[in-house]
Amino acid sequence: MRLFIRLLLFPGIVGWLLGGCSEKIEPKLPTYSQLLTGTDKKSWKMVSLQIIDDGNGSSVIPVSQSGINPCVTDDLLTFYANADRKFEASEGATKCNPADPDIYVTDTWTLVNANATVEFYLPILNGVYPWTIKNLTAQVLTIEYYFNDINASYRFTFNSVTK
Repeated sequence: MRLFIRLLLFPGIVGWLLGGCSEKIEPKLPTYSQLLTGTDKKSWKMVSLQIIDDGNGSSVIPVSQSGINPCVTDDLLTFYANADRKFEASEGATKCNPADPDIYVTDTWTLVNANATVEFYLPILNGVYPWTIKNLTAQVLTIEYYFNDINASYRFTFNSVTK
């Protein structure tokens, strides 16, 4: 009987105890905030827009073909990951006025995860709007604002310029 305990039962119990100690590692998905800001800050540049009128969407228009002054469309929007949720709009490669400062808007951004909205200043509309997030990955941000009174919306897509 001692031989049975030593050779079979004891190694079986030890193996069962040690074998049951593995931890299943599950990857953590990044939150909207982390995708928007990165670890410290992240800058985004507009690449396309789309106008949706009465439910009918235009084709996606690259900003380079939109007819909008490049001094506005090449601006960078920077979201900071700090507690203040700092936001900056800065001039891109083309300045509208050479005397303008590089950073021309310093504000804050707001994110509501429950309904996937983010509020921030957009240079092309020269104002702060509550944008519905249509798509957000580490490299692409697509937002939309719906104008209730005219049954239309603007959709903008940005690419991250920060690695």
